[in-house]
Amino acid sequence: MRNRNWHILREEGDLGPVITLTRERPARLDVVAETDLPPGDPIRLAHQIRQDMWRVLQSMRGFSPVVRLTATAAGWRVAAGGRVLGKIPPATAGQIQALLENQSKRSRWVAQANRRGGQK
Repeated sequence: MRNRNWHILREEGDLGPVITLTRERPARLDVVAETDLPPGDPIRLAHQIRQDMWRVLQSMRGFSPVVRLTATAAGWRVAAGGRVLGKIPPATAGQIQALLENQSKRSRWVAQANRRGGQK
């Protein structure tokens, strides 16, 4: 499935769906950071995280964002990062992790994911 040039890949995991948002297929996580988020619409969560991650890493040559959400008992396990064509700067995973731990961004992502009845 495609949404405005983004592939939305759906698989079934142990506890429910696994949703991957990627520009290029196959999705590849050359650099990645992870966090847990509460339930909400996974597509909205993925797009919000992808947009903010792009804002942080858009100057990295050859970067293509990937966000994977895996259903858990408490909500979603998020793996955010992406494909990098070329050398990965050493601080990149830390930058993504800092983004995922930013409380104001997390609050906004969750609020957007729960707008108009968005659910897991």
